[in-house]
Amino acid sequence: MRRIHDKFKAFINNRWLVFVCAMWIQSCSGIGYLFGSISPVIKSAMGFNQRQVAILGVAKDLGDSIGFIAGSLCEVLPIWVILLIGVVQNFVGYGLVWLVVAGILPALPLWVLCICIFVGTNGETYFNTAALVSCVQNFPKSRGPVVGILKGFAGLSGAILTQIYLMINFSNQASLIFMVAVCPSVVILALMFIVRPVGGHKQVRPSDSSGFLFTYGVCLVLAAYMLGVLLLEDLVDLSQTLITLFVVVLIILVLLPVIIPVLLVFFSEPRPPAKESLLSVPEKQEAGNSELDGNEVILSEVEDEKPPELDSLPASERQKRIAQLQAKLFQAAAEGAVRIKRRKGPRRGEDFTLMQALKKADFWLIFLSLVLASGSGLTVIDNMGQISKSLGYSDTSIYVSLISIWNFLGRVGGGYFSEIVVRNFAYPRPVVMAVVQVIMAIGLFYYTMGWPGEIYVVTVLIGLGYGAHWAIVPAAASELFGLKSFGALYNFLTLASPAGSLIFSGVIASGIYDYYAAKQSGAMLAVAVALKDDDSASCEGSICYSITFGILSGLCIVATALSLIVVYRTKRVYAQLYGNSRAP
Repeated sequence: MRRIHDKFKAFINNRWLVFVCAMWIQSCSGIGYLFGSISPVIKSAMGFNQRQVAILGVAKDLGDSIGFIAGSLCEVLPIWVILLIGVVQNFVGYGLVWLVVAGILPALPLWVLCICIFVGTNGETYFNTAALVSCVQNFPKSRGPVVGILKGFAGLSGAILTQIYLMINFSNQASLIFMVAVCPSVVILALMFIVRPVGGHKQVRPSDSSGFLFTYGVCLVLAAYMLGVLLLEDLVDLSQTLITLFVVVLIILVLLPVIIPVLLVFFSEPRPPAKESLLSVPEKQEAGNSELDGNEVILSEVEDEKPPELDSLPASERQKRIAQLQAKLFQAAAEGAVRIKRRKGPRRGEDFTLMQALKKADFWLIFLSLVLASGSGLTVIDNMGQISKSLGYSDTSIYVSLISIWNFLGRVGGGYFSEIVVRNFAYPRPVVMAVVQVIMAIGLFYYTMGWPGEIYVVTVLIGLGYGAHWAIVPAAASELFGLKSFGALYNFLTLASPAGSLIFSGVIASGIYDYYAAKQSGAMLAVAVALKDDDSASCEGSICYSITFGILSGLCIVATALSLIVVYRTKRVYAQLYGNSRAP
């Protein structure tokens, strides 16, 4: 009996169980990505025009990204409290929206609905922050894969919730909003005491790489399965029984990674932890705080005094030279022969507070690059329902789900390939961000030219590119600015998406759409009057978004240039952080 109790305790405290439960939380918490499906319902029920729908989208984006409180609370409150706050916000916010759209409550002004959507979607920041902070601390050596997989499941949640909605087969379309309010709340309440930091740095095992490979395999199978199901639903009229069967298989695939902690705890012999490298020891830094006043300044002098050719030496020789230089500086300092300079703040690669990071050019370059690129991607995602309708497709949920799947693959792939770049080549992670921004620019330009199959090209390339940003940027921020205030840093960077979509979607895209909607309805003399008289004016054809996408394509090229500047400025930092990992 005692052995069973110990095994169960080890299972609950296993970092892989925490990671898997965090995946499950993320797989139903990316509620913002369903806006493309629920916005047509809100538009028709409330009689809104496209500009008003775009304002609701901006409120959703702001709620999805303003997570200062969540980031700050993670440093002082247990993770379960953070998750509970998110559940309350999600349930109340989207619950009120459902009551209004379903006609149970009287129609509310646009600004009240904006507040409801803001509050409901803001709950997602608590889910994301709690999951990321817990798992990045538990897997400090695998930040890229962890962030990519978690953010990937958040991106896939739109497609998962859509399939569950089809299985339940509600008669009222507004019921999708009800499900958004209820489904994440139930799942997170069931898991909120499991997802937390569990001292994962002490649980490193040689089998961890196999665990990540298995998880990546599940992700690829899941994405391929979802694509196949969506294609079948688009091409064939499926029976309700078959749809239910597909959803059951989908849920099994989502649950499948729990095999990893089960095998580690119940079916393998206890093994000594694997030896950790210097990259994975923020805890060692904390343990050595008593020595910082003496040693930190010496290490700072090492950075100033070491010759530039030192970085090009083999890892073993470089460490030997640094140790010799450090010993000489200690001796010189003790004899008073050298005056030690004290730094005014941390160097890149060490722990920053948010205020310290805000003083760094690299932080702002990353942020501005995100504003342009992820703001463009979010504009496409938020308007996907209207984009597909303007091209003559009646079932918009298919394309909302497709971009959700490619978003998922972009996040998983972004974490995987950026980890290869830093581990195998010790090259800055933002170089992968520059590559995906070029991919996004190509997709947007393709739509602008009106070439065949533009909806599919945009869905694939924008989904991949946008998703990859949210695997690369959090990992890069943790490397350049540390883990101590990771929650606050991450939530500040998430402001980039709504900052971009506020202009790109709320002004540019909606303004051009409404202009051509009015023009097509024969109201060229007075666009404003036409829109006032006919709130339901719709635009048809690729012209509705082609000009907008041309503008966004140019902005993605500018974002690429900013990312390359970050790459140039941080090459030396990444060489110092990851150079040792390349040594044989």
